Amino acid sequence: MIKKIIVAFDSFKGCISASEACDAATEGIHSVCPDANVIQLPLSDGGEGLVECVRRLLPTVDVSLCVHGPLMKRVACSYAMSLDGKTAYMEMAAASGLTLVPEDKRNPLNTTTYGVGEMMADAIGRGCESIVMGIGGSATCDAGEGMLKALRDRGHLHTPCKYVVACDVANPLYGEQGAAYVFAPQKGASPKQVRLLDQRLRAFANKTEKEGIASADMAHYPGAGAAGGLGYAFLTYLHAQLASGIDIILDIAGFDELIKDADIVITGEGKSDAQTLMGKVPYGVRKRCLGAGVETWLLSGAIEDPESTLSRHFSKVQSINGNDSRPLVQLLLPEVAKENLKKTVKGIMKKGLEEDT
Repeated sequence: MIKKIIVAFDSFKGCISASEACDAATEGIHSVCPDANVIQLPLSDGGEGLVECVRRLLPTVDVSLCVHGPLMKRVACSYAMSLDGKTAYMEMAAASGLTLVPEDKRNPLNTTTYGVGEMMADAIGRGCESIVMGIGGSATCDAGEGMLKALRDRGHLHTPCKYVVACDVANPLYGEQGAAYVFAPQKGASPKQVRLLDQRLRAFANKTEKEGIASADMAHYPGAGAAGGLGYAFLTYLHAQLASGIDIILDIAGFDELIKDADIVITGEGKSDAQTLMGKVPYGVRKRCLGAGVETWLLSGAIEDPESTLSRHFSKVQSINGNDSRPLVQLLLPEVAKENLKKTVKGIMKKGLEEDT
């Protein structure tokens, strides 16, 4: 008999939020098992959405401020701070995100992480002893030089502080797999600009190494190229810990304790494919559940699993739109997605109960 189910969804991007997905799945469960104890856990992989996720999981205080944006124009941003004032949770995209740059002005040769450093300096100035930073969605490729300058300008570059960075890419700082060649084109860089950016990243690494701040291998450390090389600055100058975003969130949520007596954990996202197994929310959830011996279902908007890779990792893998032949534009409507997720969960639950009797 099923007593406890945890629904732990990421958002279905461009469609429904993680909270809406959890609500829909819960409705489906209760329509078949009204007495089941369902615990909702809307999740984020630690990139954009990290702060919103933390706000749902922990009691925090919102801090608002103005900083210099990626083009050094003033922008409003915010972060969350723990009630004891010791930990700040923030996203670099709030100060230096790509969405803050108009499309016709996107050129990572001209953008800076200065505002990220201002945001961090604000938290340190308020007495924070640790900062948890999500670094997805950047508009920059400055290797964190702007961030370091802002911290230096405010006298906090060497203030003791623990930094934990949510990072789910393994790219080095420079080279063909580095920050410029892999990510800068998405931020508006032309092929010529990519080459210039890569040269800048190499020059910054050489300068850092000559000053004795880092060894040569740090430029090739997995994640050094994250967020336009911001990962490198965190690693070398601030001695940060780079960690999987979803693992950071699951630790904050106390996930390992929650699943100890769970019968089933249901997770999902907008689209699941081979990339899901590279640090996305469902894979992070599945890893924890595997260790605890808990059955894990993957229910997503779309499933691409030609080699049954996902099916080998999850107890059930199913698209919520598998029986709906309507065009994609209709399937992406929030009310349609929520109803299809609810029906999918209901159908699986009902079939399971029938098989048990």
